[in-house]
Amino acid sequence: MMQGQFASPVTLFNFTQKTCNLSITRIERSCHNRVMETKMKKLIFLTIGFALAFSACGTKVESVQPLAISASEAFELYQNGTFLLDVRTLEEWNDFHVENATLIPLDELPDRLNELPKDETIVVICLGGGRSASGRDVLLDAGFTQVTSVSGGLEEWVGNGYPVTVEP
Repeated sequence: MMQGQFASPVTLFNFTQKTCNLSITRIERSCHNRVMETKMKKLIFLTIGFALAFSACGTKVESVQPLAISASEAFELYQNGTFLLDVRTLEEWNDFHVENATLIPLDELPDRLNELPKDETIVVICLGGGRSASGRDVLLDAGFTQVTSVSGGLEEWVGNGYPVTVEP
């Protein structure tokens, strides 16, 4: 009779074991779900990263040039051997010009693009800065990527005391 009133230790243990198993299973599931969620996030980020990396393969990153620079910045580039393109007229060029600059008048520029280096920085200059900006835009539209213009032109260049060649 005593056994009928009380549960046997084995039954009690089994009940307790089932309860513990149920609690552990819920915790394990919750933990498992968090682990899987973290793994999925990592997988998504890796997939996006690989997609971006493969899409960038073979593309060349060009250095970004400002649209216009000052005469002092242009002079510094000039001293380092940067290609200087003068877009003034031949008559203006004959009055004075920067030594080793290349003359291609603005109205001839679209027809003479093949004379310019595509893989070098080009600094475009004129007398006051207006034509050099137009010349820069012609080059950018033609696919040149490393192009800038001198905002103050040769007026600022000469005003800063930078050298020019004066024709007699």
